Amino acid sequence: MVSHRRTSQHGQTTLAGVTVVSAALATAAAALSAPPASADPAGHPPTARETATARVDSLYAQAERATEKYNGAQARTTKLRHEVAALQDRTARAQERVNRMRGRLGALAAAQYRAGGVDPTVRLMLSERPDTFLEKASALDRLGNRQADELRGLQAATRSLEQQRRETAGKLAELETSRRAVARHKKDVQRRLATARRLLNALPKGARAAYDRASRSDGHREAVPDLGGAVPASGRAAAAVAAVRAAVGRPYAWGSSGPSSFDCSGLTQWAYGRAGVSLPRTSQAQRGAGRQVPLGQAQPGDLVIYRSDASHVGMYVGNGQVVHAPYPGARVRYDPVGMMPISSVTRP
Repeated sequence: MVSHRRTSQHGQTTLAGVTVVSAALATAAAALSAPPASADPAGHPPTARETATARVDSLYAQAERATEKYNGAQARTTKLRHEVAALQDRTARAQERVNRMRGRLGALAAAQYRAGGVDPTVRLMLSERPDTFLEKASALDRLGNRQADELRGLQAATRSLEQQRRETAGKLAELETSRRAVARHKKDVQRRLATARRLLNALPKGARAAYDRASRSDGHREAVPDLGGAVPASGRAAAAVAAVRAAVGRPYAWGSSGPSSFDCSGLTQWAYGRAGVSLPRTSQAQRGAGRQVPLGQAQPGDLVIYRSDASHVGMYVGNGQVVHAPYPGARVRYDPVGMMPISSVTRP
């Protein structure tokens, strides 16, 4: 398990522009090969405090995975809600058309009645299922051209109405399934975060304070890394980088996409939204929202996707640094690009 925790950036050697790529690769390789934070180089078993903090880190990573599932279900629910509203509108218009056509056929029946009786075929026209009559094409010979046209039109409109109703019912069922998924993932996130909080609260005061210092920097009390000479991939990437850097110090909140708080994918979606670019809501979807580039060719504005399941994302801002929203309790901050295993780098 790879932790979000890291030491202060005070005193870090500023990376020279000519060594940007090599430094990023070296940092990433070191993170991939380094032992977990709780491991003891001398081979001694971890202390109770180390075990507890490692468990907290693991729970935060699990909660982040559940958060991205929640975000995906929430985005799907929103999309389905719009689709259902559109289908309901189309169904209502189709119903109005059928009503108008049946009204015209009713007027025709009334005229026939006044003239001496309603033709049996017109009675069939006004039945709930006129299409059953139309199966008998020979009966159309008994109708005038206008009546035949009216009946054909009613048949088509009725079939269209039934199709709209079926589509709407199907989308409503999907919407309900998606709503249940949102609720399920929300409970999963809350359960894991509650467990992490209980573990942290059970630590001695000094150990809890040490954990806070090591892993929950607010992003402002530390030296901002030197990003001079870093060139964004495009004008919109430059705008996104400016936005994400302006968000440093704002709190993490799961399921949030700004502007006052963020989760990891909400931050990158918001930053690119400020640049006029629409990104998907989840880190998994953001991985495919552009061109894949090697880490050694990363430029400011590229999205760095972490873990094999793409459950975390940050934005590369140059000189071996990313800005990201780490996890609950932390704030948006700078971190080395190799802080955890990298899945891919995407250039929107």
